[in-house]
Amino acid sequence: MSPRPLPFTLRRDPVPWARQRPTWRDAQPAVVAQALKRAQTRPTGNWYVVGASRDLRADRPLARTVAGEEVVVWRGPDGRAVGGPGICPHLGAPLRDSPVHCGTLVCHWHGLALDGTPRAGWQPLPVHDDGVLVWVRLDAAGGEPPLETPVVPRRPDPERSLTAVFAGTGRCEPQDVVANRLDPWHGAWYHPYAFVDLTVVDVPGNGVGADDEDGDDGDGDAVTVDVSFRLTGRLVVPVRAVFTAPGPRTVVMRITRGEGEGSVVETHATPLGEDERGTPRTAVVEAVLATSARRGFAAARRAAPLLRPLMRATAGRLWRDDLAYAERRWELRSRGRFPG
Repeated sequence: MSPRPLPFTLRRDPVPWARQRPTWRDAQPAVVAQALKRAQTRPTGNWYVVGASRDLRADRPLARTVAGEEVVVWRGPDGRAVGGPGICPHLGAPLRDSPVHCGTLVCHWHGLALDGTPRAGWQPLPVHDDGVLVWVRLDAAGGEPPLETPVVPRRPDPERSLTAVFAGTGRCEPQDVVANRLDPWHGAWYHPYAFVDLTVVDVPGNGVGADDEDGDDGDGDAVTVDVSFRLTGRLVVPVRAVFTAPGPRTVVMRITRGEGEGSVVETHATPLGEDERGTPRTAVVEAVLATSARRGFAAARRAAPLLRPLMRATAGRLWRDDLAYAERRWELRSRGRFPG
């Protein structure tokens, strides 16, 4: 068997940033708006991502405010993820500050012990741990017919993948985060340190990239992109990526050709509620599941504890910019001045 070619290429005649082909004519606001509108009609079953499975520690709960409701999640006595309201029903203590002992959350005000079953007026919430992310179901906030489990996008086998989860917060609504991800045309302009040579080869309705997708994520409503990830100034990794929106708060990027084929980046936007000024806040929880057929990838998985912080830092740099993008979109929308 001949050895696999190197995963990167050397750009011979790199195009300076200012001389790239402009993409503003292609990035039509109506295309993004219609894709976003269709995403918002897809069911969620009232499930919200609250964080990474790895963040469920043995000594304290994972706490999050979701749609204005305080929620805590922890591992119960049998190791399963359990959770419920983050307000103690006794005198209102914040359960996020309470410790977990042997799978039982113990209120630090008066010692009410919660093992994930109903107790003293405290009622558990449905919780789902998919092995990468933790979800909670809030039927009152979601207002949809509930589903037994969340709609988890198609993924590579986590046991054969290198996974990392980034979390950040922005002053915007989930739709602003999703709209950002449904606009790949900004990649090489807004993130030149990460992406070059970006070409959108298919948008919903054209069918050019239909062979790359099964149609199970986003009902075939996909945006297909050829792009190179920048390693150094001229060293790049060219891939084909397909973006889909399987739900109103989720966008999935899947590598369908090139190095890392089958790898997935899931971006989940969870509404937190409004701050003291009435500005909405949204958590971005992004899961990266990287996979590769290369023999050396097994070594990369073994080095996961060292690589995960680097993966989160890379995602964090991108989201520093993209949350500013999403916040700007919300600001303009709130003033009735959003273009298009």
